Amino acid sequence: MAASLILDLEQIDCSDVLYDRDHIYNRLPQQHEFRQLDGVTHLDHDAGHAVAFTDVRDDLWWCKAHIPGSPVFPGVLMLEAAAQLAAFMERYSQGDFEGFVGYGGVDNCKFRRTVVPPARLWFLCRRAEARTRRIICDVQGVVDGTLVFEATVTGLVVPV
Repeated sequence: MAASLILDLEQIDCSDVLYDRDHIYNRLPQQHEFRQLDGVTHLDHDAGHAVAFTDVRDDLWWCKAHIPGSPVFPGVLMLEAAAQLAAFMERYSQGDFEGFVGYGGVDNCKFRRTVVPPARLWFLCRRAEARTRRIICDVQGVVDGTLVFEATVTGLVVPV
């Protein structure tokens, strides 16, 4: 049985991009092909949740190699994008800190549908726990109102 969505997208204005790619990646260290998010449309510091998207296009770098002739957006990149949203949310919630938020773990991950170009993939993120050096978030991916993946990601502050 499919899980319910952790946030109701009907209650969020997803048409208003609050933070674009440049703003996101001025706050996060990922660059080039690993800039996975195209925009953040919702960020609620107090409630601890956020919504972002990526536009899955057929000209992206992974398309020629991940199932040639029938590209499928890699699940690991879906998780990477969701973790980036969690890290972005944490940067705003805790303010500036030394280092970056890196992977600490992934639990309860389920891929429910494939994502093929063209598609807008929405990422939903809800903070489950936050400490000074660790954040745990429930994340989901949604395309056209359908849940395509879900997981719990743990991020750790990595000093640089």
